[in-house]
Amino acid sequence: MSTFEKLNLSKSLYSAIADLGFEQPTPIQSEAVPLILSGRDVVGIAQTGTGKTYAYLWPLLRDLKYSDQVNPRVLIMVPTRELVVQVVEQVESLTSYSNTRVLGVYGGKNINTQKAAVTEGSDILVATPGRLYDLIQHDALRLNAVKKLVIDEVDVMLDLGFRFQLERIFNILPERRQNIMFSATMTRDVDMLIDEYFKAPARISIALSGTPLENITQQCYHVKNFYTKVNLLAYLLSDKDEFKKVLVFVAHKRGADLLFDALEERFGAELCVIHSNRSQNYRLRSIEKFEQGENRILVSTDVMARGLDLEKLSHVINFDTPAYPENYMHRIGRTGRAKEKGNAILFYTWKEESAKRAIEELMDYAIPEVEFPGEVEVSNELTPDEQPKKEEVKLKSTKTTEISGTAFHEKKLKNTKTNQGGSYLRKMKKYKKPKTRGDKNFNRKHKRR
Repeated sequence: MSTFEKLNLSKSLYSAIADLGFEQPTPIQSEAVPLILSGRDVVGIAQTGTGKTYAYLWPLLRDLKYSDQVNPRVLIMVPTRELVVQVVEQVESLTSYSNTRVLGVYGGKNINTQKAAVTEGSDILVATPGRLYDLIQHDALRLNAVKKLVIDEVDVMLDLGFRFQLERIFNILPERRQNIMFSATMTRDVDMLIDEYFKAPARISIALSGTPLENITQQCYHVKNFYTKVNLLAYLLSDKDEFKKVLVFVAHKRGADLLFDALEERFGAELCVIHSNRSQNYRLRSIEKFEQGENRILVSTDVMARGLDLEKLSHVINFDTPAYPENYMHRIGRTGRAKEKGNAILFYTWKEESAKRAIEELMDYAIPEVEFPGEVEVSNELTPDEQPKKEEVKLKSTKTTEISGTAFHEKKLKNTKTNQGGSYLRKMKKYKKPKTRGDKNFNRKHKRR
């Protein structure tokens, strides 16, 4: 059985790990720590909830010696603001017995405040790619001292459109550095990034995305439409003893707000919502209240499906069936963490049935279907997205003239033109003097009549 002693960490880290209550490392930690300590580039593919953040933090912190230099020596890039906050908190929890300066920067906050914080110096900088690139552009930050680069949830960064910033940052960094990348999925874009910027990386694969987590019970309901889903969700959530801490995933920001409005009157203070259109303070406050148990129900979009370490979730409910089957794995990975039992429920309409089948094919597992409760009202109300789209009928203009009972179509415009005698004659005709009583030819002609 693997123990922390085999990882060859420092005394201060062992003390911090003990304070956090960890008893033994996870498989990804056991494999990744020795490889990162060896100095090689490392690529880790691991399911969310497997402990990969600590898998790279422990070896980085063990090798980080005291320094008072301004520019960071370790750079950690993550895709979202919430992940920046979380990683910073995890670094702080591990450095309670050492002098390590950590700083987090992300968009949505005053850049001048962050510029001032950067100039004060840090050992570890945790950043979103967009804000990091902004600080570089403002000449507030230099990366020439970075020895270790970590890119966490790189597939999400690429999905969010950060390729440009990532490539520019790679080109600015010193060539002599160790690259560490973690992702839940391996895509063609991720592979291309690795081929271009990594040097013969060691690869680790733990709990691939298609592998259903054994400690998560899965169920699904076939539901007619959005507002019937609302009624079913409200019915399930009314059982507070069973549904103690629930994360509800909705596909889009608009749907998340619509669901929040539909549930707010019934659940009030128990309910909160987060997505990228909400303010940073609101999002952080919502997560904090949810973690502390002030809110029992958190409605979220897929932007929150990755990396957030929410403890002791009783249920993850997929209000919408995700279009990409791997996103289902990221969503349900929020529950059943640290070997605890978890529950995942999927709602799907007939339009989402093909997406459900794709999820089952990825997992090689048929999600057990539960009979729709007879007590739940089936709604006929439709959202704007569900309403049938009106087809625009374009009527052709076909003027007809009836002659002797038959239809005669007018000639096309190009066929109605007559010979006007050339441009010169047309111009002359335009300027020809009108006939008058004094015109001899005119008068002679009419006298003959």
